[in-house]
Amino acid sequence: MDRVQDDETVPIAELLDERRRLLNVAYWMLGRSQDADDVVAEAYRRWYGLSDDHRDRIAEPRSWLVTTVGGICLERLAPTWRSHPGPVGAAPPQDLDEEVSHALLDALDSLSPAERAAFVLNDVFGMAPGTVAAIVGQTEQECGELAARARHSLGTRWAHPTTPQQHDHVVRAVRQACVAENPARLTSLLAPDATVFFDGGGKVRTLARPVHGARRVTRSLLALLAGRPRTTLHCQSVNGRTGIVVRYGDEVAAVISLDVAGDRVAQIWAVLNPDKLRHWNRTATHEK
Repeated sequence: MDRVQDDETVPIAELLDERRRLLNVAYWMLGRSQDADDVVAEAYRRWYGLSDDHRDRIAEPRSWLVTTVGGICLERLAPTWRSHPGPVGAAPPQDLDEEVSHALLDALDSLSPAERAAFVLNDVFGMAPGTVAAIVGQTEQECGELAARARHSLGTRWAHPTTPQQHDHVVRAVRQACVAENPARLTSLLAPDATVFFDGGGKVRTLARPVHGARRVTRSLLALLAGRPRTTLHCQSVNGRTGIVVRYGDEVAAVISLDVAGDRVAQIWAVLNPDKLRHWNRTATHEK
């Protein structure tokens, strides 16, 4: 949509097309229709929250809105977004142009927020590298690497589908390797390009960036879960599949979910943010 002055009227077709595109971007990034509606509404609120002079200086309102929608989605896509999701399986808004595959949306949930954004904006919507970089907050080269890593991860996941029983078996083996502090066994259970994401939420001291590669992931996990008298690891349901709940004494100190492809772990999400563990600790208290 071209720049709009006070005395210009935008054709209704352009307005509807703009809104559909914003909903598409938000839905692909978040995977839930209600969330997409909320994000688009927030983007328009921010637009009308600008001063008239500020809006007049924006040469391409649609680009501004797309960038804003992408930024809001990234704010919501914290690494542990998946740990306590809202209702899933809701159909996308009926006026979306794209027929979104729920299988693909489930697979996108296995990506980091930055990878998901780079892949969706670059591969699904074909946005210019500069626009993708502005939304993700990284360089064009870094965004290209993120998108490439996402393609590889998704390809691996689809090439090696895993049943719940296989997933459970691999996760229990990972737990046992961690309890035994056996680096060779743990490395053998990880994909060569495995990645672990740590979310401390700024409330605990942990790695701010993901760790890539089976050997480095092994070192990071074993360092995190190093045996202490009161540290215990339990296999429990995490987001619908077997995960690992780490307790220090009676307190849930970390919740770890794993994405398994075939017989190897492709990605690991370690939640250490106390705010995001409140639900787990309340549940643990009620179970006593």
